[in-house]
Amino acid sequence: MREQSGFMAFVALTGAAVLTVAAPAVAQTYKADDIVKHFGPTVAPKPAVTRGLCVGTEAECAKAGHVVEVAKPPSAFDLMVKFKYNSDVLEPEAKVNLDEFAKALKTPQLATQTFMVEGHTDAAGTPGYNLNLSQRRAQAVVRYLGQQGVSPAKLVAKGYGQERLLVADPLSGDNRRVETRLRTE
Repeated sequence: MREQSGFMAFVALTGAAVLTVAAPAVAQTYKADDIVKHFGPTVAPKPAVTRGLCVGTEAECAKAGHVVEVAKPPSAFDLMVKFKYNSDVLEPEAKVNLDEFAKALKTPQLATQTFMVEGHTDAAGTPGYNLNLSQRRAQAVVRYLGQQGVSPAKLVAKGYGQERLLVADPLSGDNRRVETRLRTE
């Protein structure tokens, strides 16, 4: 009897572990504040030196006591705008994140910024078809953000097709997405 109850406990724990692994992942959601923090200007304390010039490498100038600031543009911000296979139609979950993105773009911190809206596909289909589909996905996001009051002049849609896969599996649905990045050019 004792061996049987131990076996039953093992089966119950194993079953729970399998259900946990098999459960679908919950889509990531963002708030406008998170987006503003990601893209907004960072306020760093200014050094006491008012002006200076150092001729040399960054390491030489730093060694001489000069503050060397290298501007780093913010990285891409994956909005988790996912698409179904062969579709450029926005899903309800995507609209939740896009609503927050629209709120963030209308804040004073991001009001003057321009953003790239980059569409991507998985590797199913021909490269030419995927390039067109990714452009349509980017345009769908720009259109939706425009409907939420974001100026179209702040957004540049660009499709990349299957060029920039997010995950190693070229057919994974995770590759069907739109990302945004601050336009720096």
